Amino acid sequence: MSDQRRPWVVGVSGASGTPYAAAVLRALLDAGEAVDLVVSRAARLTILDETGVSFRDAHWKDDLATWLQAPLDGADVTHWPAGDLAAGPSSGSYPVKGMFVVPASTAACAGIAIGLSKDLLQRAAEVNLKEHRPVVVVPRETPVTRSHLEHLIALHDAGAVVLPASPGFYATGAAATAQQLVDFVAGKVLDAAGVPHSLFTRWSGELGHSR
Repeated sequence: MSDQRRPWVVGVSGASGTPYAAAVLRALLDAGEAVDLVVSRAARLTILDETGVSFRDAHWKDDLATWLQAPLDGADVTHWPAGDLAAGPSSGSYPVKGMFVVPASTAACAGIAIGLSKDLLQRAAEVNLKEHRPVVVVPRETPVTRSHLEHLIALHDAGAVVLPASPGFYATGAAATAQQLVDFVAGKVLDAAGVPHSLFTRWSGELGHSR
């Protein structure tokens, strides 16, 4: 049996919604998965705005632990700067399981859809699509324009799972906390890639069963 490392690539773009990325990252690490992390330049500003946490290349591990509010002792995480187009995930020969783009800004969706590869996040997503690996794209911005819809269709046709950040309430009810709604979306993201988790209570076929 090969012991070659095969991480999930997590790309965080600049759309509002960094709590979704944090929830996906925590769940991947809780599941014992290896993670390669790419945080775009715009996403660093969004993380700072939404959480007050700076994400710096030189201190990425400390900053990541602060952002996730979880210790990273023993976690298998590698960080690649978004400007490093020679990084591992930029090549199809670099072994990974697939990629999550969460949240996915309209700019990131467009860049991936047309193969722009303006940064490592876009390049890594394009690589995983061409290698026919699982790619889950989580757009959050709303409302959407025609061009955005066309880019999402292009991503779907290229093999990506387009999974808008649309939380459901059946597991929690109308009094759901913000974290429960975030976890619902993160759980659906992981479901799309077959990663086990316990982020939400699944529908059992019985009304009100989970509450």
